[in-house]
Amino acid sequence: MGFAISGRGGFFRGAEEAYDALGEVWESPRTVRAAGTLVVAAFLGTAALVQAARWGLLPSDLGAAVPRSHFYAAHVAFTLLLLVEVVGLVFALGRSVATSVGKQIEVFSLILLRQAFEEFSHFGEPVTWGDAAIRVPRMATDTAGALLIFVVLGLYHRAQRHLPITEEASERASFVRAKKLIALALLAGFAAIGAADGARWARGLPTWDFFEAVYTLLILSDVLLVFVSLRATSVYAVVFRNSAFAAATVFMRLGLTAPPPVNAALGLGSALFALGLTHAYNFFVLGSRRPETLPGPE
Repeated sequence: MGFAISGRGGFFRGAEEAYDALGEVWESPRTVRAAGTLVVAAFLGTAALVQAARWGLLPSDLGAAVPRSHFYAAHVAFTLLLLVEVVGLVFALGRSVATSVGKQIEVFSLILLRQAFEEFSHFGEPVTWGDAAIRVPRMATDTAGALLIFVVLGLYHRAQRHLPITEEASERASFVRAKKLIALALLAGFAAIGAADGARWARGLPTWDFFEAVYTLLILSDVLLVFVSLRATSVYAVVFRNSAFAAATVFMRLGLTAPPPVNAALGLGSALFALGLTHAYNFFVLGSRRPETLPGPE
């Protein structure tokens, strides 16, 4: 059984080379520093803009749109950090399905922290308990959920034993090539969502929730990977694991629209499910093959 995607096709070879080149640039130390600098600049710039609005130094239209809380700067900076993590998720997909799922859970935990900072941005200055009391419960559940997910993720990454999806080198290479092509399509989809959302904002129309749309695309890509993997192997354990990972993404997507504390519970449940699935797969599948960790993409 073989893949329809072969190394001889110019289009697929070009797509793989483009993915590798973009990944090398994105994960380079220079890009990492630039992304960090951008987040810091956004934080300081937003804080300065808020202060200018408080002093009445901005044009009336702009001044009316700028929040009056300096804490809003943290919300903006966390949003940019999340965008950076979402792009990193695309390049994790090309390495391993399990690594990609772990990255999705990481992004969800950061979304919980972003929501907590969003609540913080509504506080008055100086902060008083009367203003904060109504928002503290939501902040507490979001941050506690993020912390628990962080702990589970540490166990999840430690439990990974990356095995090739098949022993055939050509089939394995074709599956990796397919994952890279799907990742490039995801990157283009994220860019299209961002551009469309920005256009709606510029026209004064209601904007979409970018991260909800991102997780919808991730669900579709995870399901597509399940079907693509069937071209390389029909082993029940592999098909079940990849399908179950896609189910975990569905619950994370639901968590984005759920109220607290249901949102944190769904995210934590997804992380625990992925951890349990990994241990079960390691015990029943890897234990029957070889005890040592084997290199190679999944």
